[in-house]
Amino acid sequence: MSSRAMLIFAAISGFLYVLFGAFGAHVLSRTLGPTEMGWIQTGLNYQGMHTLAILGLACAMLRRANIWFYWSSALMALGTVLFSGSLYCLALSHLKMWVYITPIGGTCFLIGWVLMLIGALRLKKRGDRHE
Repeated sequence: MSSRAMLIFAAISGFLYVLFGAFGAHVLSRTLGPTEMGWIQTGLNYQGMHTLAILGLACAMLRRANIWFYWSSALMALGTVLFSGSLYCLALSHLKMWVYITPIGGTCFLIGWVLMLIGALRLKKRGDRHE
């Protein structure tokens, strides 16, 4: 993802994070049980954390392009959609098929963090050219 796409994703994800968090706290908490609210809370926690990580990667990419950060942000964005999205769908629909999507999103998160680490380790010292 380009830094612009990363910033757009972070803005949309952050907006949905606040919207769904407020909706969950004020509406869903009256209609869903503790198990479902736990799934929603877990989805929100991971969405919020990875939205901030993508925002940080976007800021780093504004200074200098880095292919590792590019793929890291893409996988974190995909992980957010698959992991958090599947937990939201599971809580709202009770369709058990969503439990098979959640680990795919978690794997995307893990790969995204590893790629960020590789990108950070490959950064050269001040003044050197980056990938």
